[in-house]
Amino acid sequence: MLKYTITKYNADPKKVFVTGTSSGAMMTNVMCAVYPDLIAAGSGYSGVAAGCLAGSPGSSPTTATPTCADGKVNKTPAQWTAAVQAMYPTFNGTYPKVQVWHGTADNYVNYPNLAEEVKEWSGVLGVTWTKNVTDSPQSGYTQMVYGDGSRFTAYSAAGVGHTVPVHESVDLKWFGLT
Repeated sequence: MLKYTITKYNADPKKVFVTGTSSGAMMTNVMCAVYPDLIAAGSGYSGVAAGCLAGSPGSSPTTATPTCADGKVNKTPAQWTAAVQAMYPTFNGTYPKVQVWHGTADNYVNYPNLAEEVKEWSGVLGVTWTKNVTDSPQSGYTQMVYGDGSRFTAYSAAGVGHTVPVHESVDLKWFGLT
C-alpha cells in the first residue's frame, strides 16, 4: 500500500509517517518495525511495543490476550531489539525516528507499556536516556529525551487515562512538517 501510494501519487518517500492512538499506536510501532525502509517517523499514543502481542489470538486490547495490554510483557532492550530486527531480518538501514506517549492513569493499555516501548526504541535506535523535561509540552507531562532527542523521545502524561490527547503541533514538528 505504501509503495503503491508513493508511486501512484509521486509522493516523497522521505515523508511517510505513521501515527495512531491505542490500537493505532500499536500499529504505529509495528509499521515502524516491519517497514523501516518505507517509514520516516512514527508517533504513537497509548500503545504497546512492537511484538508485544506476538502469539495473541487478537490484536486489539479487547480481543488480545490481556498480558500485553496489562503491561506484563517485560523484556530487556536487547530482547526488544531482537524482536524488531526479526520482523525484517534483511534490513540493515536506519530505523524511523519514533516518539511515544502514555498516560500514568491508563487502566486499559496499562502504563508499564511505556517502559517497554522505551526499552524497545532506545535499543533499536541505539540511544540512551539524556534528560527529562518537565511540563513539556504542557503542564503535567514529562518528556524523556534519548540521545539528542532527534531519533527517540517519550512522553509521560501524569494523571491522564486512555488515551493521551493527540498533540498535533508536536507530531507535525516531529515529522518535520512545520
